[in-house]
Amino acid sequence: MEFRFLEHSGPRPPLAGIRVLELGSSVSGPFAGRLLADLGAEVFKVEPPGGEQLRTWGTPAPGGSSWWFKSHNRGKKFLAFDLRDPGAAQTVKAIALRCDVVLENFRPGRLAAWGLGYEQLRAEHPGLIYVSISGYGQDGPYADRAGYGNVAESMAGLRYVTGYPDRPPVRMGISLGDHVTALYAVVGTLAALQARERDGTGDFVDVALAESCFSLTEAALPEYVHAGIVRERGGNRYLRAAPSNVYVTSDGRWMAIGGNGQGIFRRLVEVMGRPELAGDPHFADNAARVANAAELDTIIEDWTRTQESAALNGLLAAAGVPAGLVMSIADIAHDPHFQARGMIASIEDEHGQAVATPGIVPKFRQHGANLTTAAGAVGRDTEAVLRELGLLQEAPH
Repeated sequence: MEFRFLEHSGPRPPLAGIRVLELGSSVSGPFAGRLLADLGAEVFKVEPPGGEQLRTWGTPAPGGSSWWFKSHNRGKKFLAFDLRDPGAAQTVKAIALRCDVVLENFRPGRLAAWGLGYEQLRAEHPGLIYVSISGYGQDGPYADRAGYGNVAESMAGLRYVTGYPDRPPVRMGISLGDHVTALYAVVGTLAALQARERDGTGDFVDVALAESCFSLTEAALPEYVHAGIVRERGGNRYLRAAPSNVYVTSDGRWMAIGGNGQGIFRRLVEVMGRPELAGDPHFADNAARVANAAELDTIIEDWTRTQESAALNGLLAAAGVPAGLVMSIADIAHDPHFQARGMIASIEDEHGQAVATPGIVPKFRQHGANLTTAAGAVGRDTEAVLRELGLLQEAPH
């Protein structure tokens, strides 16, 4: 049976009519492709005939692929080609020449060796936008190195400042480096599409994992260059403003509280029943609070330990103090706000199997942005896409 994507009524998505050829695997490239698909682009994902490696990462879903893969690659059409085979590579090139965007996360030079590099495609398609994600970018001393998100997070300084000062650096519980790099890839894609509307010229968008991670390091560079400060690990305490930490409650939950603005701090200490703290020289302004953060955190936690978490959450919200529970995925899945915003979503694969997935970010008021389907089987749409693009006779046998 031929698989058909779900049709949605309503306004057109922002990227309706844009075709994207996704050549890549794992996290960063496919996540960028997913975001473009969420916004309405038609995304053709090319995998090797055996499927890409993320299909085997994490808990397997019925049918073999992991739940992660099914959600991570939603909304795409799935093609299978062995790019090392010259005939298959030629067919993929023909697909690329009919697309607006090529998105890839191979090591620099790999696709060019198969006839699918930027200059090779640009010669026949000057308006093509070619988005390349790599560990360190397309030039520089490290360009030829293999790059993964965990290494990029480490080399770019993120892990150096993550954790407690008396313990080794730690990773985030998600692939942060890969995901932020994908976001930069999408930003570059959208900027290049806008520029092409203006001048008709395509572009090469060079996105590096290490640079994407480094861009998140706040004031670390100017503070080092101009003040000789090397930021170190500080645990849950924010070293530039206070109070900003997580505090235990009477029922053993953790509450994140950000009381570091002057007005917010006054509201916090008032709801604590300690208004005098706002005038205490130890806590009178942010610099004083940072210098005495350990003392202030102890005072706050002595109070939160007397409060039940749900009641405390409501109390702080009513007082206008930024606060929220440290929530597990079980908490999030049942949270009324995440549900009301459409962030706890469900899509189906080609077998009618429901797959839970996060909703679309951002929301639009004048354009549609709709979830369609979960990721499907390897090569599921190869023949249909080739027929759609008028390339069926060019496919290798």
